[in-house]
Amino acid sequence: MTGAGSNAFIPPALEQARLHSMEQLNLIDSPREERFDRITRMACHVFGAPMSTVSLIDDRRQWFKSTQGFPMIDVPRHETVCQTTIARSYRKPDDPALVIEDASADPEFSWIPGIGGEDGIRFYAGYPLRGPGGHPVGTLCVYDTRPRTLDATQLAAFEELAAWVQRELEQSDDLDRAATMQRQLLPHPVEGLPGYSVTSLCVPAFVVGGDFYDHYPVPGGVAVTVADVMGKGLGAAILASAVRSTFRGAARVLERFGSSKSLVLDAGALTTAAAEHLDDDLDHTGSFVTLFHLVLDTVTGCISYVDAGHGLAVMCRGDGTVESLATSGLPLGVLPGADWPAQQTLLAPGDMLVVCSDGLLDLLDESSDPAVLHRFAARHPTPEALLSAVRELTSELPPLDDVTFVAVHRDAP
Repeated sequence: MTGAGSNAFIPPALEQARLHSMEQLNLIDSPREERFDRITRMACHVFGAPMSTVSLIDDRRQWFKSTQGFPMIDVPRHETVCQTTIARSYRKPDDPALVIEDASADPEFSWIPGIGGEDGIRFYAGYPLRGPGGHPVGTLCVYDTRPRTLDATQLAAFEELAAWVQRELEQSDDLDRAATMQRQLLPHPVEGLPGYSVTSLCVPAFVVGGDFYDHYPVPGGVAVTVADVMGKGLGAAILASAVRSTFRGAARVLERFGSSKSLVLDAGALTTAAAEHLDDDLDHTGSFVTLFHLVLDTVTGCISYVDAGHGLAVMCRGDGTVESLATSGLPLGVLPGADWPAQQTLLAPGDMLVVCSDGLLDLLDESSDPAVLHRFAARHPTPEALLSAVRELTSELPPLDDVTFVAVHRDAP
């Protein structure tokens, strides 16, 4: 690369592995995050320096995840000091920090735009940050407009701040793996339901979320669950996975050992059985779950359902009217040992049952008035139109809460 000295050279095989490691982080071009800005602010304060950055380096550029006092979004890779810091970590893994007292006086770096001159960078300190597999993918940097150095105590503090950034990067990697697994746990499209369709979508507000939907066949029909675990992020996602598995397990037990088909199609029996298994977990974590669970008899169109404190289910009738389905009990985890009796409704030809989470309600109306769900569903009377509208909403307004919806439609004659 033009202008790059031998100290910036990385063997091609290592460079390929390094770029793969950086891609696994999935951070380049992501929005700024306070967890990284907090560290760069701290670095400026600790060292009395006007500038600090956290950046990642790909094959063409250095991109800044966080900057303080540094106006750039990215710079060409060959015009950076940090590419030398990256290469140094391979040559000197036990001494990876690169500290330059006066870059304007060093021929290797003095030609780089922004170094030297009036108010230009003179002092540079960079510490490599590592991605999956241990390859250097970026740097924590501190800059000053005057020559200086770091004593042993300051260098130790610099290493501690770099370790802090490193922990945040590792957390990002863990969250990405969790997000991939959560997506993989979403059910496959429902097949083998002549005359019916099930349409669904889940958009977490963060990398992972506490909302989930599930649907699966049961003898004589299909079961559908929409749930919202209290909270957001990884903790809520872990509990959501437990709730999903427990409901599926309870359905299998009732299917195998139930005394009749009617028990399998009883949403109340299933919800009560699942809640008994979840009581201890929800009690120990101080959490609760709002939930709508239904079992559809595809022969008759009869729906057995439980609304456990969810309150966001509407029936869109074929004649254009929209009606709410009544809440039938408390959220799971509020009162251990409670029962959830099922209620019934009929999904007639041309009808569509819609269940969503309150994240969709927040996007529709800041007052979170459930009536807006009626109007929204009435304006989009088919599953395809509803799905398109929800996708458009979540793309225009990044959700502050998880957004989930499921629509169960029965074809018109």
